[in-house]
Formats: sequence, C-alpha cells, structure tokens
Amino acid sequence: MASEPYDIVGVGIGPFNLALAALADPVPDLRCLFLDAKPEFSWHPGMLLAGTTLQVPFLADLVTLADPTSRWSFLNYLRQHDRLFPFYFSERFHVPRREYDHYCRWVSTELDSCEFGARVVAVRRTGDLFEVTYEKSGAEHTVLARNLVLGVGTEPVLPEPLTKLDSDRVVHSSGYLGRRAAIGQLADVTVVGAGQSGAEIFLDLLREAQEHGRRVRWITQTPFAPMEYSKLGLEHFTPAYTEFFRRLPPDVRDATVPAQWQLYKAISEQTIAEIFDVLYEQSVGGQWPAAVLLPEVSVIAAAEDANGLELSCRHETQDSEFSVRTDAIVAATGYAARQPELLAPIFGEIAWDDRGRYQIDADYRVSFVDESAAGLYVQNAELHTHGVGAPDLGLGAHRAAVILNAVTGRTTYRLPARTSFTTFGAPAPDPESEEPRVAVRAR
Repeated sequence: MASEPYDIVGVGIGPFNLALAALADPVPDLRCLFLDAKPEFSWHPGMLLAGTTLQVPFLADLVTLADPTSRWSFLNYLRQHDRLFPFYFSERFHVPRREYDHYCRWVSTELDSCEFGARVVAVRRTGDLFEVTYEKSGAEHTVLARNLVLGVGTEPVLPEPLTKLDSDRVVHSSGYLGRRAAIGQLADVTVVGAGQSGAEIFLDLLREAQEHGRRVRWITQTPFAPMEYSKLGLEHFTPAYTEFFRRLPPDVRDATVPAQWQLYKAISEQTIAEIFDVLYEQSVGGQWPAAVLLPEVSVIAAAEDANGLELSCRHETQDSEFSVRTDAIVAATGYAARQPELLAPIFGEIAWDDRGRYQIDADYRVSFVDESAAGLYVQNAELHTHGVGAPDLGLGAHRAAVILNAVTGRTTYRLPARTSFTTFGAPAPDPESEEPRVAVRAR
C-alpha cells in the first residue's frame, strides 16, 4: 500500500474523468491517479460510424469551457497533429465522433495520471481516507485517497420484453459496429429506439437497403422529433439551469426530466433530413423504399423461433396492437446509471435517497450517513439532482472544475458568475433597481 495518499483517485476514464485529469494536471502539489479496466481509452466504439459527428460544438472538449489556455484543448490537439489548417478550412463546428475519440485517446496517453488495464475491485473508508483496491497484470494493489471520483459511466439497457430473449439476434446499439457486417446480410432488420443512435443506425442500414434487398423497420415510442437546438433552448445546458434545477423539490425534479426528452433524447435535424432525403431518392421511379417507419409504437412482447423474431407491438395513440416478424433487432434503447459493485463495502455508509440514488450536493459530492473528510464525488450519476446537463459533454469541463475547487478548497479555476441570458425561476429582487420589486412568495 502506498504510504502517501493521493489527493484524488478517479475510477473510470471516460470523457468526464479524463476532463478532471486534464484540468488537475497543472495544479501544483495535487497527486492524482485515474484507473480504468479497459486496455486503452475508447468512447462508444460501437457507434463510431462514418459521417457521424458530436452533437455539441468542438469547444465542448475536455477543458476549454473551464480553461481555454489548457494544453489539453482540442485546438492544441489539432496543432500537435499538424491539422490546424485543415480544420480551419473545413469550417466545422461539430467534429466527427472518430476525431473526438482520437483526441481523447491522445490526452489519455499523454497524462501520467491515467492508468489503463487496472480494474478497481473494492473501495473502503478508513477514517478520513479511502482505501482503493485494484487489479492489474494479475497482481493486486491498494492505494489511499483523500477523495474518490466515480466516472464509471452508464450501462446499456434493453426494454423488458427484449431482455427475455437472450438471443444473439438482439444487439444493443453500443455493439452495433462490431455486428454491422453480419446484420447487413439479413433480409429484415428492425431498429428499436427513437434517439440519435437509433436514427443513425436506421440511416446506416437504409442507405444500402435497396441494393441488398433488405427491409429496414424503425419502431419508436415517441414521434420523429428534432432535438431542441434553439439558442435559448440550449441554455438548459448551462450551470445556471443546473443550479435552478438542483434547488427544485425532488418530486418536481423527477417529473421534469422525462418531460424534457427533446433536449437530450431526440434526433438532430440534420439526421432527420438525411433520412428523408435517402427515402425520397429511393422512391425515384415509383419504387417505394423498403422501409417501414413506426412512431408512437411500443414493443410489449417478443418471442423467437427457428424463423426469426416476432414482436408484439402497441400503437399508443390508437391503442391498437399488431405484430411484426424480423430477422434481427438493433436496440437503441439507451443507458442507465448503475451502482458499481466496487462500492459494496461502503453501501451501508452512503446516504441514499428514497429511490436508492445518491444524495449529491452542489459540488457533486455524495453524502454519507456519518460524514468524514473523505470526499466521494460522481460524474454523470446526478441526472436526478442536477438535470439534463449531467450526461452532456458541454458541462464536463465545468463540473470537473467545480470538483477541483471543492477538493483543493480554493478557486483553482475561476467559474463564471453568469452563464445564461434566461432567468430560470422567479426573479430575485434587485436592490439597485428603481423598478418596483417583484414579490416572490414560496408556496
């Protein structure tokens, strides 16, 4: 066991903990270690399709929105790879996903604090420290940490009817690229899920559907709706909205997030347009595309036999049921936060809410039943407390800066006082205004 505790040990090296590692790198006298079981950095490898881009601007890199001068910015990545001029002339605001993945790989290999092939198996509290045990190269290691930051990400989820199939005919979108060639040989493929991933997979299969004589079906619970991308709408992804949301009562927060699905679960307008254009082009000459689009439909049951899969479906608006047969299903049905098993030794010490979720403060610190100086922080596990910005890359650098300020106990990174033009919630009285004050009465 290392005798000197680390100031921060991060578990998981996805974009959010990598942002924390990058922003922590230049901080004097801050000892950090970030561990990940994977052999190297990878970001949604199953969805790195050609032609797909991030849904946030390149400024939403690991560091820029907290420190534009950082050596770990996307622009410096371009400079280090002699690609600044090509990027300049490409006039891109949204970069390819493959490029973002490569950028993060570059940062992860350059930072000495990142250690891959290291699987954390247990975390314990010993006084004001965490004892972190991990396995690497067949050996077990234990280190001490004053603060632990969980960046373990979310895990793929399937709708309950599909979980019962236990079939290799069903693949989650997270594994699509690895199965793409085999799926492309089938005569009938069904995509389930209305978000951006579902749209991109449907489009990918649709492009060559006529050439291969393949029918492609797209089943979604919601309408084919565009992502909210208006400039004022995007202010829901600011620290200002996060602070407003955090102060709402828990029951109001739980009701608000699902109602905001077009902020984070809808489809980019560009992808919708591309799908329509491909459908239109395939209809030239009077041959209707071999595609079936079924919005507002739920899969309520599924079965498999020697001839393939049968899905029982319900059209929600009509309240009518029907069935379809297909050779394979690609489930673009999202991800969910999980309670990592490595926390099992301290489960009983964590203060969970009434739905078994972390209680998290403004600094992303998890509450314990019996508090100590040891700080447990989370990244992208706070949708229920901080709102729709939790999984958004655009708030990653800001959240990492908030955590670093809390850990160091000082303003390591200056954070902006104002981040939105919108006033979320009732306006506070302005003592310097000559206008009549607004009376705000809590109910």
